[in-house]
Amino acid sequence: MIFHKQTINYSKLILLALSLISIVSCQNEASNFNTDVAVNVSVQEVKRKPIEQTLITTGSIKPELDANLKTELAAHYYLQKNPRTGKLFKMGDHVKKNELVILLKDQEYTNNANLPGAELDMEISQMEYEKQQALYEKGGVTKRELVNSEKTLLTSKQTYENAELSIEKLSIRAPFAGVITDLPYFSPGIRVDNGEAVLSMMNYSTMMMDLSMPENLLGQVETNQQANIMNYALPNDTLKGRITELSPAIDTEARTFKGRMKVNNRDELLKPGMFVKAEIVVDQRDSALVIPKDVVLTEGNRKVVFIAKNSAAQKRYIRTGIETLTEVEVLEGIKPDERLIIKGFETLKDRSKVKVVK
Repeated sequence: MIFHKQTINYSKLILLALSLISIVSCQNEASNFNTDVAVNVSVQEVKRKPIEQTLITTGSIKPELDANLKTELAAHYYLQKNPRTGKLFKMGDHVKKNELVILLKDQEYTNNANLPGAELDMEISQMEYEKQQALYEKGGVTKRELVNSEKTLLTSKQTYENAELSIEKLSIRAPFAGVITDLPYFSPGIRVDNGEAVLSMMNYSTMMMDLSMPENLLGQVETNQQANIMNYALPNDTLKGRITELSPAIDTEARTFKGRMKVNNRDELLKPGMFVKAEIVVDQRDSALVIPKDVVLTEGNRKVVFIAKNSAAQKRYIRTGIETLTEVEVLEGIKPDERLIIKGFETLKDRSKVKVVK
């Protein structure tokens, strides 16, 4: 009887052991199944490209050249024709440097200037001086007589130049090549007073932008640094600018310092007074390994990305350089043409199985 009970006990132990082995086996199979499931990911080959690190500031933009012209005497007003259109000048017209836009007329003023008489006096004085010079070389006149003749010539030249300057006040000319921005209307022949505003113009092919930047940027911003200029009205156009001036003084209340930037506006896309954003380039690389910034994970103080290789994910610790809002330069950790995982990386571990999908 005792032997029979022991046989039954052994049978129960064997069945229990087999059950435990079966359970462990199933757990192992489930575990193996989990580790063998591939995660769907998207990849991007790592390539070299330019990258810039920028500081952003905003401000209003103004023309480099700006003029408001007024009359220097009371006279009759006559607007001139634009030779390129055959019509009277108007706002928005382009003008060349020294081009006559408005002609003023006043006969009394012209008579008093006496430009023809001054020119004739200068010619007579020139002939008299040349005559005295020839006689002096032959001993026919004294040195004093020659010097007096030269003095008369110089005086007559100055009188003629002053007459020219007086007559030139009747001509309102463009001081530089640019665009007419304001042209107060006066009827032809109407008399305008001295000091009357008659012409405003700008040249905004080159623009200026005054900057006010926080003092912590003082060591990062330098003259001749390049900048990208943007305006919300020009979403597809980025213009180039360059810092030309920087103040070393800090505003003690605002904790800012001043600067000035010159902007190339050759196509006149920007208009005077526009509010623009300037991205000042403080560092740049012409050829760098650049990856999307949002694929970089952190482990403590280290930065991590995942590379797809042989159907598995490889964890890579990287060292970064220049950063923009959307991209980052990689200095160490990955190589050109490696396949960077850009989607599905959030739950990956080193050596996780992956399946590359579009």
